[in-house]
Amino acid sequence: MKALLACIFNETNTFSVLPVGRKAFEAKLFARKALSVPPVPCTTPLQIWREKAAAKSWTCIDSLGAWAQPAGMVSREIFEECRDIILADVARERPDIVMLSMHGAMVADGYDDCEGDLMARIREILGREAIISLEIDPHCHLTPLMLEAATLIVCFKEYPHTDVAARAHDLFQLTADAAEGLTKPVMRDFDCRMVSMYPTQGAVMRVFVDDMLAAEGQNGILSLSLAHGFPYGDTADTGTRMLAIADGNADLAQAAAEQFGKRLWDSREALRINWPDIPTALDRAEAATEFPVVLADTGDNAGGGAPSDSTFVLQEVLARGMKDVALAVYWDPVLVDMCCDAGVGARMRVRLGGKRSVTSGEAVDLDVTVRAIRHDMVQKFGDLPSPFGTGVWLDANGVHLVINNSRTQCLHPSLFTDLGIDLAAMRAIVVKSSNHFYAGFAPIASEVIHIASPGTLTADFAAIPYTRRAPDYWPRVENPFADTAS
Repeated sequence: MKALLACIFNETNTFSVLPVGRKAFEAKLFARKALSVPPVPCTTPLQIWREKAAAKSWTCIDSLGAWAQPAGMVSREIFEECRDIILADVARERPDIVMLSMHGAMVADGYDDCEGDLMARIREILGREAIISLEIDPHCHLTPLMLEAATLIVCFKEYPHTDVAARAHDLFQLTADAAEGLTKPVMRDFDCRMVSMYPTQGAVMRVFVDDMLAAEGQNGILSLSLAHGFPYGDTADTGTRMLAIADGNADLAQAAAEQFGKRLWDSREALRINWPDIPTALDRAEAATEFPVVLADTGDNAGGGAPSDSTFVLQEVLARGMKDVALAVYWDPVLVDMCCDAGVGARMRVRLGGKRSVTSGEAVDLDVTVRAIRHDMVQKFGDLPSPFGTGVWLDANGVHLVINNSRTQCLHPSLFTDLGIDLAAMRAIVVKSSNHFYAGFAPIASEVIHIASPGTLTADFAAIPYTRRAPDYWPRVENPFADTAS
C-alpha cells in the first residue's frame, strides 16, 4: 500500500477582520514536507500515521504541512497554492490512500468548503477505489461535498481537544481495515439544526461522548462523530451534525446518526449556554473564599479568530481596584519588542490592547514593571506542544499581564509559571480562551467561570449576523423541526 499524508489547517472566522495570507501560514507552519519539521498539534496525526504505516510496511509519501492561527478569510492565492501542491503530489505518486489532517472550517476567497474542494479534486485524480481519510476538528462544517468525496471522516470527540492523537489512531485502523478489504465503510449524517458550543466536561456531554465511544465497534457501527459546527463561520452548512459510519449498511449508519443526533436535540436545554457578563463574573470572583478563581474571556479567543487584544475585562478589573489578578494572553508584538529592548526590571508607561478592531475595546494606559521575558516559549495543548513565541510578564501594581508576539489562546498554566508568576498567590486568573484552557486550568482552580464577554466571538448564538446560514436553527428558532414534523 502507498499512503500520502498531508495537512492544511485553518479555522476561518468569517466575521474576523484579521486576514490570512501566506505570511500567516509561514508564521505558524508552511513546510513542503510536513514530517520534516517538529510536530505541532495539527501534524501529530501525520506522525502517528507514518509510524503505523511503517509497521505495516506501507510506503508513505510526505506531502505539505500548513497551518495558520484562526482568523478571518483565507486568501484565494494561499489556499490554491497549498491545495495544488498536494494535488501535484497525488497526481505524481498515485497513492492507494490519502490521509488528511484538516480543521473542517476553512473558508477561502471563492471557496466556502476548502476541505471538500481538496478531497473532491483528489477523488477526480484517483477515482472511486482510492481511500480518502480525513481527521477534523469537531468545530467544522460537515458538508455534502466532504461526505461525497471522503471514504472516512473522524472528528475529535473531546472539547477541549485532548484526543487528537487517540482519534488519529482510530482513523488509521479504520483506514487500514477498509484498505485490506475487512470493512466497507458507509457514512451518513443527521442535521441537528443547532448552533451552539458543547464543552464535553459537562455532565450531559460527558455521557454523550462516552456513549459514542462505547457504541463504536458494536453491531456494525464503525465510528461516531459529533460535528459541533463552527458558529463563527458564515456558510450554508454551518451548524451541528451527527456523523455515523457503518460497515456496508447505509440504513444502519443513518439510523445511528439520527439516534445520537436526536438525543443531542432532546438535551438542548441542558446544553444551553448561559454564561455571566463581566460584572457578574467578577462579582463572583471577588466574593470567593478559595483561590484562584479562573475566568475565561471567551469573546477574545484567538483560537476562534479573535485578535486577543481586547481590554473589556481588564478595564473592569482596574476599575474595581482588584489585585493579585493574572491575565493572559495579550497579543502585542510591538510592545513585546519594546519590553525586550528595555529589559527585565524596566519601568515603563505602556499602552495595551484595543488595537486590532472595534471588538478590541479601548486601549489601556498603564505604568508597569517588566518582571520577566522568555523567548521560544511552548505551552501544552493536552499532551501536545503548542508554540507560544516570546512571552513577557508585566506587573501593573498587582495586576499581572502576559503579553506575547505570536497570536494564540491561553491553553495551559505553564505560560504563567514559565515566566515566574506564582498562580497559587493569585486570587483570580483571566484567560483568553473559550474552553481549551479547561483541561490545564481546572485542576488548579477553586472555580471556573466562563464569561460572555464582548468581542469577536459572541456567546449569543441566536444573534450571529449570518447572511449565508439560514435562520432555521436553535436557539434562534425554538423548534426548527416544527415545519417538517409529521
